Amino acid sequence: MTSISDEQLFSHADRVKGKVVVITGGANGIGRETASKFTQHGAKVVIGDRDVAGGEQIAKELRAAGGEVIATKCDVTVWEDQVALFQLAFSKFGAVDIVIPNAGVNEIHKLDEIKLENGVPLKPKLTTIDVNLTGVLYTTHLALHYLPQNRVDPDSLKALVLIGSIASWNGIPKAPLYTASKHAVLGVMRSLSPILEEQNIRIGCIHPFFADTNIVPLPAKLFLAGIPKTPVPRIAGAIFYAATDRSPASNGSAWLLTDDGPVFQVPKEEFKEGVYGMIDRRKNALLKGAKGIIYYANFARDIVKILGRPVLYTVAAVLLARFIFTRMVLG
Repeated sequence: MTSISDEQLFSHADRVKGKVVVITGGANGIGRETASKFTQHGAKVVIGDRDVAGGEQIAKELRAAGGEVIATKCDVTVWEDQVALFQLAFSKFGAVDIVIPNAGVNEIHKLDEIKLENGVPLKPKLTTIDVNLTGVLYTTHLALHYLPQNRVDPDSLKALVLIGSIASWNGIPKAPLYTASKHAVLGVMRSLSPILEEQNIRIGCIHPFFADTNIVPLPAKLFLAGIPKTPVPRIAGAIFYAATDRSPASNGSAWLLTDDGPVFQVPKEEFKEGVYGMIDRRKNALLKGAKGIIYYANFARDIVKILGRPVLYTVAAVLLARFIFTRMVLG
């Protein structure tokens, strides 16, 4: 892993001047700080947040400082709200260059709290998944559409930066829904990385340790009392750096903020340790071994299992007839 100092986080700030940044959850905490950093370096920022008053307040403050910022109501679990957010950005500024699906919540409802009705468990509320995963997928889906639009220079900056957590790597006790959502966000980044790399669109996933924001519930804050927290400005800086770094090698990286120390870049090549490495080796072996008589025997076995013998016999008969016909015609 490579450590990135605070001084380096904004070393490519010239790349964002005039760029259009769409950020969800930009009214408070990490999102607010991130919106501020991009605006300070000349980006045009569009904030979407359920907290309309908070969004308008930060937009007003940043405009007063000379920035181009607009804010609008956006519940990330509502598809129409997200569409309206992107359409606002595109109609106002003519492009979308950087997308940050930042909106997130903590473990709002407990998976292990069982409520009964007539002795039967009621359906659990999955609000945490709705916001932290479905909402992120909505934003990502729209990013995949809008980022390539009106792109004149194929080398111009385009980026999608997802927000994971230390919970993307470690399970958090009493927070299975939050942990599941953040594991999933890392998986989304890893899956999209090779696709977006071909389009010269940067992607990364930021993984902060606990920070002093409203997303951390009071019991967790009490539990973490005395333990160094990750500074919010450094998290915003990591988001900024993940979006703007010029090196193609860092595309698809995870960016770890494990405590109050520096940002660590984890290249995609290093997602291959331990169990990850075992799975990767077996996958590669399977792909390389998909040849020869054993492969074809296994192929035929699986086709019989899937389609049944009559279909296999029909296919075999057609292939045999074609072979005989080819031999007779071509000699």
